[in-house]
Amino acid sequence: MTDADVNPFDWTLALRPARRLVAAAPVALAVVGVAMAASSTPRPDIDRQAEAVARITDGDLGPRGLAAMSARMDPAQLALAIRHDPNARHVALLGLTPGWESLALAGKPGLDLGTSGLEAHRLNAAAPAALNLLRPARAFAFRTASVADRDRALRCLTQAIYYEAGLEPTAGQEAVAQVVLNRVRDPNYPNSVCGVVYEGAERVTGCQFSFTCDGALARGPASEPWKRAHTVAQRSLNGYVAADVGTATHYHADYVRPWWAPTLNKLTQIGAHIFYRWKGPAGETAAFSQAYAGREPRIDEARFARPRFEPALMTNAAGTNDGNALRTVEIDGQTRVVGVASLGGRRQPSKEEIATINARLAEFEAPVPPARVAAVPPGVTVMAVEEIGRPGR
Repeated sequence: MTDADVNPFDWTLALRPARRLVAAAPVALAVVGVAMAASSTPRPDIDRQAEAVARITDGDLGPRGLAAMSARMDPAQLALAIRHDPNARHVALLGLTPGWESLALAGKPGLDLGTSGLEAHRLNAAAPAALNLLRPARAFAFRTASVADRDRALRCLTQAIYYEAGLEPTAGQEAVAQVVLNRVRDPNYPNSVCGVVYEGAERVTGCQFSFTCDGALARGPASEPWKRAHTVAQRSLNGYVAADVGTATHYHADYVRPWWAPTLNKLTQIGAHIFYRWKGPAGETAAFSQAYAGREPRIDEARFARPRFEPALMTNAAGTNDGNALRTVEIDGQTRVVGVASLGGRRQPSKEEIATINARLAEFEAPVPPARVAAVPPGVTVMAVEEIGRPGR
């Protein structure tokens, strides 16, 4: 008897692990294949976008993060983002006139082309400030030819601050004064303070500062706000520089969006005013090279106290006022009588015009006589006609 007969080798037990490995091989290969496919499949765009947003905003989706995102967009991308904002409420979609929330019966329509109201608020907030474009302005060299010129310059600048930014914080008033003085040294504008403030006031639509042509000067200033504006004007003429706006030459209120806003570089917002500078070399400090004239023009404030909208006051052949309110104001110690436009500068119609309008309305509202039906020729049978797809009555 041999050893093999005593302890026979069991091939069934020996091959059982091998059979298990062979049976598990397809599963293992499938797992490896899926892993390799997953590693070679492009990642979804949403994952990449989420990582890019997190990298740009540092994980902050508040105002700071959104500002970082909008700063990287061009105007077209920003417009698309605003258009698809689910939280935006466009008044135009409701069938209302844009700017409806800022209209009043006693108000007058603005002459500037642009957007106003809630839509302007959104557009102004979405427009990012220009990065690294704030340039320092030089201190104003206030050397006048006479004491009278000095007084005129101080009064004109005080008026600009009072009527344009009377309710603004001190920083906002200083910024408005800086814009005026920047324009004095800008070759694109007059070289005197009063010349800049009253530029275009003799024209209907040309005034650079609205208070010089809308009749605001007919309302005497309040004492305390005037003193505050006077202090700011005096400090600015003596060399104070509003560093927050630098070489800014334009500004507007945040509830309007003038057509020229996208053509300039937005610098900052102070209070309710947004400030801009020229693009390119014209906005650099060296470009403000115009010398101050030292002489100030004489301003006929009584003339500019009347609105530049001539049709607003209806006068007869003798030049007297027919029913429009007159007001007595004191300007530079002199008593003047100025006209006050009613209903926001719209001319009141005469009796003849009212009668003509009423006659046209009566004609328009008169009932329309029924159309004459032509007689049916002999031998013609009239048949009712029913439209296809429309049930009969």
